[in-house]
Amino acid sequence: MEVFLTCRGNIKDVEKELGISYPTVRGKLTDIISSLGHVEKKKKNEVDEKNVVTLLEKGEITAEEAIKLLKEE
Repeated sequence: MEVFLTCRGNIKDVEKELGISYPTVRGKLTDIISSLGHVEKKKKNEVDEKNVVTLLEKGEITAEEAIKLLKEE
């Protein structure tokens, strides 16, 4: 959260500062928002970005498959 504020909300800067991917930053922000009691309205077919990143890190899907899933949002 501190890095996000220091970077003035620029996710690309947070990505560089923490050395993590853009979807991972988004997933972490979603977790923070949820912990604050806010519920994000999801589209009917929305893909959980955090799960996509996890699958990619485990080698269960390819980068191309991950990109396709994330673009389906």
